[in-house]
Amino acid sequence: MKYYILYNGGKIYYSDLGTGSPVILLHGYLESSEVWAGFARKLSAFYRVISVDLPGHGLSAIYGDCHSTEFMADAVKTLLDCLGIKKAFLTGHSLGGYVALAFVELFPEYLSGYCLFHSHPFADTPETVQKRDREIKIVQSGKKYLMYPENVSLMFATKNLEKFRDALQNSKDIASRIRDEGIIAALNGMMVRPDRISVMEKGNVSCLWILGKHDNYIQFDAIQKRVKLPRNAQLAVLENSGHLGFIEEESESLRILSGFIRDLQN
Repeated sequence: MKYYILYNGGKIYYSDLGTGSPVILLHGYLESSEVWAGFARKLSAFYRVISVDLPGHGLSAIYGDCHSTEFMADAVKTLLDCLGIKKAFLTGHSLGGYVALAFVELFPEYLSGYCLFHSHPFADTPETVQKRDREIKIVQSGKKYLMYPENVSLMFATKNLEKFRDALQNSKDIASRIRDEGIIAALNGMMVRPDRISVMEKGNVSCLWILGKHDNYIQFDAIQKRVKLPRNAQLAVLENSGHLGFIEEESESLRILSGFIRDLQN
């Protein structure tokens, strides 16, 4: 079941499972809160798990042609305020990680800790900006069906495509339902996001960084060398995952995430 809050004249939808310390799950690009469904259900045995449809995704409203990471972080902050949550652990997948870092920068007092799940603190490279521009043009031409199947397939490690073919199809179905305007707003927002390496390295909030060894979007070995993690941060590498470790290695991801949160509470 999904609930909603009012935000800037529109609705932000979310699901709410379990009891205990709040854990907020933010999905990635071409996703919605549905992508977390199985993971959230199992995590809710230990925590209150709130999965958010970010602006322009799932059932949530579209607010113009650019959803900046700061704007999306403010929507999440408003949700916490509406629910009376003073402290939470924030987990962001890919795009959701960009939003999580914006949240860390803007609203650190709300956080007990955060997790970047297959995400990173760097701004888009010129090559990535060009790629996003091409995707915007494809969507504007009414042909997003030419784009999202390949994008979604690349989220899984190549060796896992057959094993997770049902999950792959579900992810494609989720992507197919993202409205064109929402895709464009997300792409524009990602292109203008700033570098937040200093936010991550400063260590004002405890951080768990989860990477996949076979990620087609983030080269785990190269990118981790570019970040000097503070003492209150932990790096975990999923040996058999691509860009969707919470699906490809669900049990291990649950163990790592819940263990990190538990250690923060002790």
